[in-house]
Amino acid sequence: MATTHFDYLIVGGGMVADTAARGIREIDTAGSIGILSDDVDEPYTRPALSKKLWTDDDFPWEKVPLGTAADTGAEIRLRTRATAIRPEAHEVDAAGETFSYGKLLLATGGHPVPLPIEDRSNGERALTFRTAADYRRLRALSTEVDRIAVVGGGYIGSELAAALVQNGVDTVLIHTGAVLGDAVFPPALAERFEALFREAGVEIVAGSEVVGGTADATGVRLALKNGDVVRADAVVSGLGIEIATDLADAAGLRVEDGIVVDAQLRTSADDVWAAGDIASYPDRILGRRRVEHVDNANEMGRAVGRNLAGAAEPYTHTPYYYSAVFGIRYEAVGTLDSSLETVEDWIDTDRGVIYYLDADRVVGVLLWNVEDARDAARAVLAEADTLTRDALVGRIR
Repeated sequence: MATTHFDYLIVGGGMVADTAARGIREIDTAGSIGILSDDVDEPYTRPALSKKLWTDDDFPWEKVPLGTAADTGAEIRLRTRATAIRPEAHEVDAAGETFSYGKLLLATGGHPVPLPIEDRSNGERALTFRTAADYRRLRALSTEVDRIAVVGGGYIGSELAAALVQNGVDTVLIHTGAVLGDAVFPPALAERFEALFREAGVEIVAGSEVVGGTADATGVRLALKNGDVVRADAVVSGLGIEIATDLADAAGLRVEDGIVVDAQLRTSADDVWAAGDIASYPDRILGRRRVEHVDNANEMGRAVGRNLAGAAEPYTHTPYYYSAVFGIRYEAVGTLDSSLETVEDWIDTDRGVIYYLDADRVVGVLLWNVEDARDAARAVLAEADTLTRDALVGRIR
């Protein structure tokens, strides 16, 4: 079996791979970088797939690729899935080849949760949504068929439903909550959030779980847990991801809700780092956590790349996450859980800050149409032990 050596080997071809390669180049301008990706496209800006590409005419497809190879000199192997890691030998097996490395980064992300249906269409009418290829297929479907079902009321599901209906597609959104967004937003705000979708023409099927069904060349039939049936021409799943930690687990790395890393993003194996969706890291403000959002991918990717090249710097960034639908944008830092107590501080009818409290201590901050306040939200969380409820109102403007 042939062996190829890279000074820096990255397993995974997403946004972390791009920013890590750039981080490496900030310190080491000459070391060889290899990226093993099971995608069919070189690294690209993933959030655009469910946001700007559908709603912003000034954001064409040409802005999606990140230019990783051209900018960093990395050698990117597409359609190349790693099958084994041997940390003691500093080797990775992939696509019938062995790759040796000086430093290894695991940035394998995750796989979308599939629908529990029989797909006789070979993915033509029943889609998961994660990759640029998924976007291209859904975009084509949006012009080929009349009615598309979206399953899942979280970030991806809600963004896809908004994107489709704004592009003239008869859209039905199926989710398990009583009201769209009720798992994260206080009741009144969840009602307002769902109203945005209904007013745009999205059919909402709430309190419903897809438990079976079929997809074929003529359309899809979705069987719900309550016995009802939803029919559409196609369906896309927005049910989140299952993180890809199987390689790390098989290699004996410490895995507990993600690959456990230290403050410098090192795993339990020598010369192996992990970053992005799969990394359980010690946040300096919020404690150990795992974050599946783009800000973390960008910031952690750069940090881990620098550390691969010898920087030995702690990752001190507390990431935020965001969504944008129907002209509103909300951002958050920390934990959003509607079962927690909240303090709502509305600036006006369209802008406000919501604080989430656990035992009277702020653990999350939601910024609803409030711009340039992420650092202020982080400061609230950093000072949570000393802040009273009264001190929260008016603090962020």
